[in-house]
Amino acid sequence: MEGRVIGPGPYRATKLWNETIQLFRGGMPLRRHWMHLRYYDCTFSGSEAVDYLHQLLRHNCNFGPEVTRNQTLQLLRKFLKAHVIEDIKGRHGTEDFEDNCHLYRHSVAIGDVHECKLIRRKDITPKEVDHIWKSMTAAHLQQVLGLTTLDGILNPAHVKGKYIVHNVFNINKSGIVVLENNDDDMPYWVISAMKCLAKWPNGNDTKQPVYPGFERDVLKTVADYYQRLKEPLLTFHLYEVFVNILSLLQEQDLATEALQVSTLLLSPPNRRHLQLLLRLMARVSQNPHLPPLNDTIATRTLVVQMFSQCVLGSPDEMDLDELLASKLVTFMMEHHHTIFQVPDKLRCQVEEHLSHLRRVQIKYAGSDTDFSTSPAFHKQIRRVVSEEPKVIGTQTPLQELLEGLISDKELPAKDKKKRLKQFQKSYPEIYRNRFPSEESRAAVMPEKNPRLKPHLLFFNLKKPSNPFQRSWSFRA
Repeated sequence: MEGRVIGPGPYRATKLWNETIQLFRGGMPLRRHWMHLRYYDCTFSGSEAVDYLHQLLRHNCNFGPEVTRNQTLQLLRKFLKAHVIEDIKGRHGTEDFEDNCHLYRHSVAIGDVHECKLIRRKDITPKEVDHIWKSMTAAHLQQVLGLTTLDGILNPAHVKGKYIVHNVFNINKSGIVVLENNDDDMPYWVISAMKCLAKWPNGNDTKQPVYPGFERDVLKTVADYYQRLKEPLLTFHLYEVFVNILSLLQEQDLATEALQVSTLLLSPPNRRHLQLLLRLMARVSQNPHLPPLNDTIATRTLVVQMFSQCVLGSPDEMDLDELLASKLVTFMMEHHHTIFQVPDKLRCQVEEHLSHLRRVQIKYAGSDTDFSTSPAFHKQIRRVVSEEPKVIGTQTPLQELLEGLISDKELPAKDKKKRLKQFQKSYPEIYRNRFPSEESRAAVMPEKNPRLKPHLLFFNLKKPSNPFQRSWSFRA
């Protein structure tokens, strides 16, 4: 009767609730009661329940002798509303428990009350975190570009989740990505030259003499280094991605968001070099103290021409490469402060998903309200992870999960509808993309045709009255 001691800690109230229900249902005496010339087996009166539960709580180490009879009555009312018990007519919830001779029984309409359990998720490994960032970043990029698939545009093998995670979390106060152990493969003399131009005329911390044309030579030193790179800073693998972004440049916010997502796919050294170069180009073109670097071309136009091919280019030489690169690099130079920020929407989606996976779940035994803890869910996730190379080109894991729920023929229609509603609440955008209209949803989950009520005339057995009908007379 005393039960087990439940010490302080998270979810103590839930544990106390489960313990009290278990003790009450396991020890409450049940017998036959008579009421209104009928007998009811396995029942108890309201007063008997108050007497028993009051004594149980007073002798329980988690409550103590201070528990009053009125507090016990209030707890039994909660039992009735929660369908732990019901009255002899099967009513609960709306009825009020009274301390009298009214009869009650343990709930039988829903079977035994299931004890709620705390389900602690297993720790998420760094590899799983990388995979989630990879999948959700690719899905976000596909959405921003307005494409139905990334096939032919982005090869999943060239997307590294660890690169994305590093680019998101390893940055300095200026927003520039920091390499591990501060290792930088850029030569010191190039870094010095870039600092000199970026802070001109206060950036010449070298001991080299300043002579006419010194600024031009410093710029040429930087340009020579970037032009000797084996591939453009945006890499050959991502060429199609950035070419598709060109069509969005007229919509500044959309183009900025697309660049924010796309630059996350770069390796940390490429991303760092690109950030430093674009910042240098912006400062050089906007510095009023810098003398002209060319006699015929404006400084802004000059830096774009010098570095555009270093930023974007295809493995096959194309006549349009220079024009496309100049257009994109100009936009990136003008918005270099914002295109290297992590999109807030993407960060929130990933963090919310990771938080959901780590969150302690409260689940009642025998219920299946949380589809993410069901065996079918884990089976589906394992299948998605095993097919990781296909994810970016076709569907994300969440889309795969949705399709798995739709195509599960063993799942009852009622449970499937419930799980789809839960998915819609958790991931509204993915659900909306899959079901853009009511017709598309109805094709998957057809509504049952309502049963037509028979016409009332079929049940009207009486003949219509006839005012001219002859009545019988008993007169002789």
